[in-house]
Amino acid sequence: MSTKTYEIRTFGCQMNVHDSERLAGMLEDAGYARAETGGEMPPDVVVFNTCAVRENADNRLYGTLGHMRPQKDINPGMQIAVGGCLAQKDRDTIVKKAPWVDVVFGTHNLGSLPTLLERARHNQEAEVEILESLDVFPSTLPARRDSAYSGWVSVSVGCNNTCTFCIVPALRGKEKDRRPGEVLSEVEALVSEGVLEVTLLGQNVNAYGVEFGDRYAFGKLLRSCGEIDGLERVRFTSPHPRDFTDDVIEAMAETPNVCPQLHMPLQSGSDRILKAMRRSYRSERFLDIVGKVRAAMPEAAITTDIIVGFPGETEEDFEATMEVVRRARFSSAFTFQYSKRPGTPAADMPEQLPKEVVQQRYERLVALQNEISWDENKKIVGREVELLVAEGEGRKDAETHRLSGRARDGRLVHFTPTGALDGEIRPGDLVRTTITRAAPHHLVADADITGHRRTRAGDHWEEGVRPKTSGVSLGLPSIGAPASEPSAQQGCAC
Repeated sequence: MSTKTYEIRTFGCQMNVHDSERLAGMLEDAGYARAETGGEMPPDVVVFNTCAVRENADNRLYGTLGHMRPQKDINPGMQIAVGGCLAQKDRDTIVKKAPWVDVVFGTHNLGSLPTLLERARHNQEAEVEILESLDVFPSTLPARRDSAYSGWVSVSVGCNNTCTFCIVPALRGKEKDRRPGEVLSEVEALVSEGVLEVTLLGQNVNAYGVEFGDRYAFGKLLRSCGEIDGLERVRFTSPHPRDFTDDVIEAMAETPNVCPQLHMPLQSGSDRILKAMRRSYRSERFLDIVGKVRAAMPEAAITTDIIVGFPGETEEDFEATMEVVRRARFSSAFTFQYSKRPGTPAADMPEQLPKEVVQQRYERLVALQNEISWDENKKIVGREVELLVAEGEGRKDAETHRLSGRARDGRLVHFTPTGALDGEIRPGDLVRTTITRAAPHHLVADADITGHRRTRAGDHWEEGVRPKTSGVSLGLPSIGAPASEPSAQQGCAC
């Protein structure tokens, strides 16, 4: 009997990407194997890990499921599973609209997927299981990691905020924190297999510690990460300005492996709109944090999320956002046009703005931010940077014969692989080079490489293997064939 195969298609934010790693780990523990990309035979199981935050997320899902129906008709043994935030929201609606779906599961019961697939196969009917609260903490589940050199590590799940535009708390529940020792054990397990970079992940990372009564827990966690031998880069996403404390800034500046990078959602520069959004800070508080970060780390790259066209936003409100953008000098911004999310208070607010007004303001904001991003990137021309070589970051690399990597501040750099090389450069290796040109969304380094360090992560990438962590009682992760690389989008966090 041949091994059953699986494919996971991920939509949405980093949290979903990391959840998909958990789903892959569980399926492999249940005896499935990752389907080959472009293989002749369709996968035995296709899992859609959905997002409810993006505009038209439901239309996108049902359209994709519609395209799957002919495959299902031809291969009746194929199983289709839908999980994630949209599944948590729509529940039975998915099976009603797409009766060829076999399994629907929510954000609180990722671990149920293998059992639900087996039950649906045995009973020859759809299985829908949506829990209202967390079944088990996701980090107790096995995970097949997507990257040989960089890993996500959740510090918490859920969110205690009540932002009027956001449906995430309703779909992922109240914040639940992991114990610091569990987080550090997972980080150490990844590092033991050559992972160089870890991103601490949560809907609101700097509220970490609320469950066990330590408001300084996140700063302490950053400092503890600095004591892990072999961990070269630490990032985190996303903090909430309300909970940002000076000790976190001090920990960032004083811990050598914590990267000089901060992604902190602004959402609006208008205090009136921030109040309507139930964002418990105001623009000057936001700018004060930015100023403190820059004072402690002058070269830090600060990025943000901004929503344009929130209900009731006037031209004056929008200009306030533009002014904060001018003053903050973000290295980049994830900008979104407001759109209704059923189930959120903002969806029922009066003064919903016409699409053409929102579009025009959005274009003005993007133009301003592109100008600022370009100006800020030009300041880096001539600077030597250390790059962690990345996979799949440069769409034109094959044409230009460049490779791509991320600087310590998170900026994307396309570089020419010539100079002082120690053999072939692989994703996961570290190189040093000098920036020669700037563009709004990336940097170019056409100077010769001045240093190239081969790493175990690069060895693992070259061998086609990836870490697999077994859960919260981690020990050492195992190694196996990689899953396909998903695309993470910023902007889901608060």
